[in-house]
Amino acid sequence: MRLFIAEKPSVAKAIAAVLGTTNKGQGFIECGSDTITWCFGHMFELAEPDEYTPEDVPRNKAGKKLWRTEELPIIPEEWVLNPKTDTKSQLNIIKKLVRQADSIVHAGDPDREGQLLVDDVLLHCDNNKPVSRFWVSAQDKVSIERGLNKLKNNDDYLGWAEAARGRQRADWLIGMNLSRAFTLRAERGGSRSVLTVGRVQTPTLNLVVMRDKEIENFKPKDFFKIEAEFSYKDSAFVAKWQPGDDQIGLDSENRLLDGTIADNLVSKLQGQAGVISKYEQKTKKQNQPLSLSLSDISLLASNKHGFTAEETLKVCQSLYETHKLTSYPRTDCSYLPESQHSDAPAILDALRHNMSAWTHFIDKADPQIKSKTWNDKKVTAHHGIIPTMNKADISQLSDKESKLYQLIVRAYLAQFYPLHEFLNTAVEIQIADENFATSGKVVTVNGWRDVYQDEDDDKNANDDQSLPAMANNQAVYCQNSFKKAAKTKAPSRYTEGSLMRAMKNIHKEIDDPEIRKILQDGDGIGTPATWASIVSELKRREFLAAKGKQIISTTLGRSLIAALPKVVTSPILTALYERVLKNIENDEAELLSFVSKQEEFIRTQVDKANDGSVKIAGGKKAPTVSTIHKCMSCGHGLTRRVSKKKGKFWWGCSNYPTCDQTYQDVKGRPNYQTGRTEKEKETAK
Repeated sequence: MRLFIAEKPSVAKAIAAVLGTTNKGQGFIECGSDTITWCFGHMFELAEPDEYTPEDVPRNKAGKKLWRTEELPIIPEEWVLNPKTDTKSQLNIIKKLVRQADSIVHAGDPDREGQLLVDDVLLHCDNNKPVSRFWVSAQDKVSIERGLNKLKNNDDYLGWAEAARGRQRADWLIGMNLSRAFTLRAERGGSRSVLTVGRVQTPTLNLVVMRDKEIENFKPKDFFKIEAEFSYKDSAFVAKWQPGDDQIGLDSENRLLDGTIADNLVSKLQGQAGVISKYEQKTKKQNQPLSLSLSDISLLASNKHGFTAEETLKVCQSLYETHKLTSYPRTDCSYLPESQHSDAPAILDALRHNMSAWTHFIDKADPQIKSKTWNDKKVTAHHGIIPTMNKADISQLSDKESKLYQLIVRAYLAQFYPLHEFLNTAVEIQIADENFATSGKVVTVNGWRDVYQDEDDDKNANDDQSLPAMANNQAVYCQNSFKKAAKTKAPSRYTEGSLMRAMKNIHKEIDDPEIRKILQDGDGIGTPATWASIVSELKRREFLAAKGKQIISTTLGRSLIAALPKVVTSPILTALYERVLKNIENDEAELLSFVSKQEEFIRTQVDKANDGSVKIAGGKKAPTVSTIHKCMSCGHGLTRRVSKKKGKFWWGCSNYPTCDQTYQDVKGRPNYQTGRTEKEKETAK
């Protein structure tokens, strides 16, 4: 028997539909001599810190061990991986099937996490059977058939699982240790907020905090633009003043700040004769846009439709998994494999069925055209998101699914249209010892822009200007000159889409040229699969907040960043982590060495966090300890606490957990008659 282990039930059903179902059992499907079973995503989770700390650590009322500096850092000698509670039944089914199988087919998702997910299951089952790897980036029938015909050796992907395991352990070490260390540090300063710290989460928060501060500290500057209307024979056109190298009154970006100089220039130019110092016409071509990566479509969906990153990922996952209309969405690549270019006629045929309203676009697409998007050298583990050959009734799609499907289809269709061609005219003028310049664009072949004709935004102020045919050294006259007052603008606040783009292109946020070069290839912070969940978690923790389409940092989020060392908030560290994980994936680095360095880093940061306290603004404050009402059990002051029941209160000992005495509240005072005696507490234990 050949046993397929799929990452989730939907993948198992898609494979079974191709192989042909002959029987269904509890937790598996039989397809002749093949059997398909499935996981429910990750079946295991790393043990909580409580499993690594001493048993004599005091516990809270929920039975969890208290957070104490004495136990930090928590660094496992042996990592414990526990089955999730709701997966044990399915794990038993898989284990039984593995024992019966002659060979295994690993059918996890085509990424690091998908590789680790099924590999962990095989490890749990003590598998010693040969394992093949089923690797496809779409779940339509054709893609699955190709994957079944090209099974690979699972050993070729061991580095992928090791990289995922390295990410998992590094995230645990940083999250569990630094969250506790800095929460306890803030607690010593009077805060009662849980301060979560993450390898990717914290630098992402820092991006927003720094952008918000830059905007708030921004002071707009007045500056002036000088323009002139020139006559040439029977025509007229407008050109802009170009300041010379020795021009006074400019800022560092060559903007004119001095209004007096601007007025003098306007007066100086009026009615003067000039000469065309440069007239140049060039035919230019613009390539088709690349296909869409997850960050690309997240930015588009955010800007056009106001979707959150989490919404976009969820909808893309549904188009891929449920409707089988698009390829694998969790991709950081915008290029396509050259081998898939031959699929174009079949995909276009499917689009004619699915998108009948777009027939005029689809019929003009030429599958013989091969854009630069088709490039094997630039394809990573995944390729750009494209439509599949699956034919479906798209009227069944939700509004969000329909909108994102259209974005994906539009980008794909553009690949089969000609290049966008235009005649670019550049004109330079010398007049009264000053230089002016303008340009014009005449489209000769609209090409792929036909697909975007209803939303073309690639225009600038002078694109619509019609320029006459001219020649060098010919005369022009300044009919009118004028100044335009303007103000410098602050950078835009992040949206979820632009924040994800910043996470991907983190090298643009780095000033150090050497580090910037290292990050230039787009390692970024985290992975496309985690970006949306990270932003959502920051909002859930109230470190970030949504303001319309914008994402802003909260007082609590800013306070957390201020309290953390720069090495933890810096995007450089986590991006370099991703580089090492990539090396592990490619068998160019070792997991143990990577984790060992993370342990060393954690020890250093915990030592720093344990040294002193810090006040956190915007979080929960420590309750006031009464100097009047004392605990009858130990003598420490009592604190008045808010009950879970609205409008109710209770009193507890400030010496908790050493003393866990509590009292009911009566009109703002503790009712000492409700306190438990030592005997009652001992009985309760």
